[in-house]
Amino acid sequence: MSADEDGYTGTATLVVDGTEFAVEVELRGHFQPIDGYYHWYGRVAANETLHELLGGRKKAAEIRTPEGTALGELSEPDPWGRYRVLGTSTPPFSVPKSLAEI
Repeated sequence: MSADEDGYTGTATLVVDGTEFAVEVELRGHFQPIDGYYHWYGRVAANETLHELLGGRKKAAEIRTPEGTALGELSEPDPWGRYRVLGTSTPPFSVPKSLAEI
């Protein structure tokens, strides 16, 4: 992770269509000065039940970590069944104060 990126790796809860999934995630983020927003993204570890619900389709989701909660979108499972997750604005993890003030 570079000095201008933040992140979280660990357990999380995904809420999709009212169903909660306990998952492992790797999340990263950065402030984008061009549009003025904080962008966060990452992957959700393979989860067969989640894959059965999504079937490879995009879906809105709430993601909760011990550090925060945010709304995002799940999409694009990779060949290993890990769904991509992304969002804009407040991430579901702590951001260093210096970046939060930008």
